[in-house]
Amino acid sequence: MSDEEASGDGTYTFADVSVVMGTYNEAEAVGTVLKDIKRVTDGQAEVVCVDSSSDGTAEVAREHGARVIEQEPQGYGVAVQTAITTPDRPVIVTTDCDDTYPMERLPDFLDAINDGYDVVSGDRLSSGAETMPAFNRFGNHAFAWLASALVGERLHDTTTGMRAYRREVIEAIEWTENTGLSAELLLRPVVRGYRVTEIPIDYRERIGETTLSPLSGGAAIAKSILKVSLAERADDRSVERAKRPNRAAD
Repeated sequence: MSDEEASGDGTYTFADVSVVMGTYNEAEAVGTVLKDIKRVTDGQAEVVCVDSSSDGTAEVAREHGARVIEQEPQGYGVAVQTAITTPDRPVIVTTDCDDTYPMERLPDFLDAINDGYDVVSGDRLSSGAETMPAFNRFGNHAFAWLASALVGERLHDTTTGMRAYRREVIEAIEWTENTGLSAELLLRPVVRGYRVTEIPIDYRERIGETTLSPLSGGAAIAKSILKVSLAERADDRSVERAKRPNRAAD
C-alpha cells in the first residue's frame, strides 16, 4: 500500500496502524493495555497478539477485540516475528503486554512516521526509567553503548519494546534473533540507512512477574548485538544503501 492509498492526503491515520505484541501469561495486564490502545486510537487500530499462554491471556485479549494467534512457546523473538509479519496495514507498532509502555504516546509515534521516518523507537532510558530494576537499567545502558560503538551511531535504548515501523522495512529484512530480536529490530534498519529516530518515553512499573532471566537473557541480547552489528557492517550492501534516504538526525 502506498502513502497515497493511506488516506486522501497521503497521511496515515490509526486506521492504517496495527499494534502487535507477543503475550505470555499476562492475563493480569493485557486487558489494561488493550483498553488503553482502544481509547487512544478511538478503536481504529488493529491489535494482534501472538500468544503462548496457559493462564487465559488469549481469552482476555479476544474479549477486548484483539486478533489472537496462538502458538507453542518458542521464545520472545519467535512470537514477535509472527506478530510483526502478520498484519497487512502499512504501519506496525510493537509494544509489550505488561502495561510498562505509555499507549498515550501512540499519536507521537504515528506523527513521526508521517514526518517521514521509517522506524520510530521509544527511548525509556533518557528519562531515567526509575521503575526499571537497577540491574536491568545498567544492562540496557550497556547494550546501548555497545551497539552505538559497533554501528557508529549514538543509540540510547536498543532493547525497548515500543517502536513504530513502516511495513516495508519489516518486509525487506530477514530477522534472525530470538531473545535479542528487540535489538535486531533497531540495528539492522540503522545500519542499512533507513530513517530512524528515537523519542523519549516514560516507563511504568510492570504488572505481573517477568519471565526473562536478567543474566541469561542479558547474555543472549549482548550476543545478538555483536552478531547482528558485525554481520551488517561486514555485509557489502553499499550500492543498495546509497539508494535509501540517510538516517535523520535525532
